[in-house]
This record gives sequence, structure tokens and C-alpha cells, in this order.
Amino acid sequence: MTAPAATRVSRPLRGAALLAGALLLFACLDATVKHLTAEYPVPLVASVRYAVQLLLMTALLAPSRGRSMLVTQRPWLVAARSLTLVLLTLLMNSALQRLPLAEATALSFAAPLLVVLLAQPLLREQVGWLRGAGVLVGFVGVLLIARPGGNLDPLGVTLALLAAGSNAAYQLLSRLLSGTERPVNLLYSSALIGTLCFGLMLPWFLSGPPLTPLRAALFLSLGVTGGGGTCCSRWRSARRPPRSWRPSRTCNSCGRRCWAC
Repeated sequence: MTAPAATRVSRPLRGAALLAGALLLFACLDATVKHLTAEYPVPLVASVRYAVQLLLMTALLAPSRGRSMLVTQRPWLVAARSLTLVLLTLLMNSALQRLPLAEATALSFAAPLLVVLLAQPLLREQVGWLRGAGVLVGFVGVLLIARPGGNLDPLGVTLALLAAGSNAAYQLLSRLLSGTERPVNLLYSSALIGTLCFGLMLPWFLSGPPLTPLRAALFLSLGVTGGGGTCCSRWRSARRPPRSWRPSRTCNSCGRRCWAC
């Protein structure tokens, strides 16, 4: 087998490994957030999630990369991407406070529909009608798997749908920036801006039961699962067009539902 052929064979395996890791980590993240936000305010939970990620990245990468992690080619777009992630976190975590995990996840699958609809006019990526129809069928299938009931909290439903819109904007900006920015710089910028934004909210949301070793471990795990999942997803999607993202989201819904059980 020639070297180029070997390279082609290895790419799907690497992508599959990154996908599996991202799905597992995001399922753990959502289930942990669902548990913690039942006792603690959403901004407090989100603040710890980003602060832990920022500290881990600084400790592991700053000695070798230094200030280069802060260098970006398009800082305004990078900042906008990070702010959409902050908004997504706030909206989705708030939705998880009001909705069952499976139902909140099912509603968040409006994001792939928006990505597919906007990929062609914004990114100039071709999405055929067959793929578009496949997305619609897949979305219906996800709803059937999650079985959202008719007695859901209207505010929770609204928050989940707004989170889906923020997620779509985040994914499109990530794809747009993938040609000029390094993945690690984007991850670090998101952690930094998330820590700053939610840190500014903390004085008004420092409440909840006393920390126990289990609660402390769950809080710390947020930065690991959130940062690790974003890292796996980011490296996997950097070279893949939006039209190929949907199967992974269907698997993600199943994974989150099983973890919640």
C-alpha cells in the first residue's frame, strides 16, 4: 500500500475516534450540568466550567506556546464566536434546569437544520436537496427517540430553541475561522472569554448548598468534559463541511439519553 493510500485509510479512523470521544464527553457534560443546576445557579456552574478549562489549558500549553495562544488573525470574529458559545452555554444550561435531559437535547437538534440552511449562502458550500431532506428526516427521528411530551415548560422550550440558534451560529463561525486560526487558539479564546463573562456574573449568583467531595469533583469535571469534548469536536469538524455533520448529532442524542438513564 502506498503512503498516500495509508494516509487516506487513517483519516476515517482518526475521525471516528474523535467523534466517539466528543460524544462521550458532551454526554457527560450535559448530564453533570443537569445535576448541578438543580442545586446551583447556572452562571456559577458555567463559570467553574470555563475557569477549569482555562486553568488546564494554561498549565498544559502555556509553557510551550506562551503568548502565541492569544494571537489570532481575525480577533473580532474570534471574539464573536466565543460570545456565541457563552450565550449557548447560558441558554442551554438554563433549559436543562427546566426540561428533562432527553427533551432538551431533542429540541437542540434544530441547530443542524439551521447550519444546513445557512451553509450555502454564508460558506458557499453545496448542500443538495437529498441531504436537506435527510436532515429533516433525521430530526424527526431524533424527536421520536427522545419522545418530548406535550407538557413541557414553555420557557424551557424557548431557551432550548434559542440555544440551538446560538449553536448554529457557533458552528458556522468555527467553520469560517478554521482556514485562518489554529484550533488551540480558538479553544483558549473561548475559555478565556467564557471565564471573564461568567466571572462578572458571580457576585450575584454565589449561592447553593455547601460543597462536598462529590460535588467538588463534579464541578471540576465540567472543565475536563467540556474542554475535551470541544477539542475533539473542533479538530474533527475543522476539515469537514457542514453537510456531513448530522449523523454524529443523532448518535449524540442517543448517548445523552443513555447517560441520563
